[in-house]
Amino acid sequence: MSHKILVINPGSTSTKVAVYDGENELYTQTLRHSTEELNKFQEEEEQLNFRKQKVIEFLKEKSVALSDLDIVMARGGLSKPIESGVYLVDEDLLHDLKETPRKHASNWAAKIAFDIAQEGNVQACIADPVVVDELSDVARISGHPKFPKVSVFHALNQKAVARSYAKKINKSYDELRLIVVHLGGGISVGAHLLGKVVDVNQALDGSGPFSPERSGSLPVGDVIRAAFSGAYTQEEMISMLVGKGGMTAYLGTNDAKEIEDKAKVGEEEELAVMEALIYQVAKEICSMTVPLENKVDAILITGGMAYGKWLTDKITEKVAHIADVEIFPGEDEMWALALNGNRVLNNETTPKRYGSTEF
Repeated sequence: MSHKILVINPGSTSTKVAVYDGENELYTQTLRHSTEELNKFQEEEEQLNFRKQKVIEFLKEKSVALSDLDIVMARGGLSKPIESGVYLVDEDLLHDLKETPRKHASNWAAKIAFDIAQEGNVQACIADPVVVDELSDVARISGHPKFPKVSVFHALNQKAVARSYAKKINKSYDELRLIVVHLGGGISVGAHLLGKVVDVNQALDGSGPFSPERSGSLPVGDVIRAAFSGAYTQEEMISMLVGKGGMTAYLGTNDAKEIEDKAKVGEEEELAVMEALIYQVAKEICSMTVPLENKVDAILITGGMAYGKWLTDKITEKVAHIADVEIFPGEDEMWALALNGNRVLNNETTPKRYGSTEF
């Protein structure tokens, strides 16, 4: 059966929008918003209305009426921790996304989707936001009760790739033991045990391998001493962890492809950094065999950096003894959201209520 799915994914100066027929993309566009346009708005609500109208204009250009839509899917934001799944956008979710101190453009998606869905008289949903938390109890214990381990990772892409792999081998995701590796601006390595990510590194500013612009795990004592040295502001310290860490700190660029190309031909600095990244990713993969009780059906590598064959081959060499490695290059959040919308419309899953989730 044909299903029209609208997907909305805002960024700081753009709004990605797409229309799918089931899992097939019909139209897609990145709506660019200039700084001058956005600076006109004093209130967040005004900017959201502006973005909503841009999405509606896109639909009109493509001759897609709001009444043609079957569901509107939005990227999830930095709400409270929730279990994996598709969630209805309701007042509880909208409240938390508006009030959260953790500001990010993804927090706006649900509101834009909700307003458009109301006009089209259909459901608005989010799916697998970065705050998905399915950690096992033992994985939460960090070493100090004031700093419990927090689950922040590329849940949307990891879950979508895991389900796609399961479908490919005619299995259910809920019966597999997978290690999924997302290689992008941030790097996350998750242990997927029978449908739940029971352990994963905190991929934003917490732990794990460094990435093009994030530092990953650092010597905590040295970080504390630097923070109290008086040489850096809080903002400068945070930027060392996210934005100006990792490859950017070592090489002055976050262009992973450029760095890989130079490493392949033996450029000394780039090769040293890439070898360290490969080492850290492989080590993280090996550590995720423990929560899977050393029974791993497959290792799946995804994300933008997974387009680099030299990189993925080097990682595969180090971990192929654990399980077969499959590569799913790219980070297609739009497709992943459409996939979840299609699951709802095909009655493969039922949207959950955000307010009923307790952690």
